[in-house]
Formats: sequence, C-alpha cells, structure tokens
Amino acid sequence: MRVARRFVVRGRVQGVGFRYFTREVALSEGVTGWVRNLPNGQVEALVEGDAEAVTRMERALRSGPPGARVDSVYVDSEEPTGAYATFSVMTER
Repeated sequence: MRVARRFVVRGRVQGVGFRYFTREVALSEGVTGWVRNLPNGQVEALVEGDAEAVTRMERALRSGPPGARVDSVYVDSEEPTGAYATFSVMTER
C-alpha cells in the first residue's frame, strides 16, 4: 500500500548533514519526495512510497546521522500523489 507522510524534525538537525542523510536513506528505501531546512532550524521532509519503507524512513529520521540530536519528530499523513519521481534535497523556504 502506498502512503505519504510529512515529517518535521526538531533538535540539532541543521549543519550536521541531516538532509543528505535523509536523501541517502530515502534512495536506499526506494521512496520519493523531498527534504529541506526550515528557517526556524527544523528539517521538513515529504516521503511517499510503500508503507513499510516509509515506516523504516521514519525510524531513520528519529535517529538521524552522527552529530545530530533529534528532540522530536512531528508526523502528518498526506494523500499520496505520485508527483515525485525521485527523492531530492531542496533549498530552504
């Protein structure tokens, strides 16, 4: 079953390679979407794919790369659209 989830990650998640870590995990899980830094120091990601792969992706986001400190992860379910062909790192809003 295909699902989509939006994640907002709080903690020390900018300046530690979090977006590139997220992209690598997404590519290995075969999910699509994007990740970006937010002006308030958080990281936001939209992830779409197989439900089990998205759940594994969430687990990885809750851990983060070495050097990161994840304090919390907000998760919101979205309707999958199939709009993304791959997973990309976007620039800040």
